[in-house]
Amino acid sequence: MLVSNALVGLREGLEASLVVVILIAFLVKTDRRWALTWVWVGVGAAVLLSAALAAFLTYGTRRLSFEQQELIGGGASILAVGFVTAMIFWMRSAARTLAGDLKGSLDRALDAGGLWVALVGFLGVGREGLETAIFFYATAQAAGAGTSAPLIGWVIGILGAVLLGLLIYRGAIRINLATFFRYTGIFLVLVAAGILAYGVHDLQEARFLPGLTSLAFDISHVIEPGGWLGTLLKGIFNVTPATTWLQAICWLGYVGVVLPLFLRPVPAGPDRAPPARAGEPATTR
Repeated sequence: MLVSNALVGLREGLEASLVVVILIAFLVKTDRRWALTWVWVGVGAAVLLSAALAAFLTYGTRRLSFEQQELIGGGASILAVGFVTAMIFWMRSAARTLAGDLKGSLDRALDAGGLWVALVGFLGVGREGLETAIFFYATAQAAGAGTSAPLIGWVIGILGAVLLGLLIYRGAIRINLATFFRYTGIFLVLVAAGILAYGVHDLQEARFLPGLTSLAFDISHVIEPGGWLGTLLKGIFNVTPATTWLQAICWLGYVGVVLPLFLRPVPAGPDRAPPARAGEPATTR
């Protein structure tokens, strides 16, 4: 769980960091620093809302019955997969135009007033934050009680994203966003497939879906669930030695459909992002 959560935290956090970096660089470059406070108000509100949602999902469901917890956990897992799938496809196509789109939105918001500027910051960061909260809950449920690996992974990933965002703003590094999001997207497809299979298993345990005892394979005698290999497979890809037919079908179906679609070439389109200038984030496409 630590490795996969760190990667997801890095990716989600970097998306949010890029939003903040682009907004701040634009305001500084155009000498409209008065709006920086409003940007941080929006960003802070998005972070607080995301943390509150994660806390509510993680701690607010503990008093429910086992079947209710499994039903909520399974639903959250499938919702998280939907969010992650939408996110990787959105970033696949939006990496080229992210800066231009954000600057256009912020420019219009500046004419409308501070609250609208805060709204741009809130929406830019809030989407990533809400996705992260739901995905964190899903992976924490998959890891089970008594382990802090998901939380540690998320913290490592998000701190790494903040550091990268700062280095990009200072012009210390350049990142090919299209390449970064392509390779992390491939990995996330496999992680999401595992979360989907885990969510299906939760719904089977909640008796919402059938087939809990109908196993496609059980190699527990080869790969011990508590051993290093079983822990590694479960921690990164949520693959378990004992898998039901429904889990296997959902995993294979998801990877078989989503991965080829994701690997298709991105149609060339207009690049609305202006060239980076002094004081603006230096990224490459």
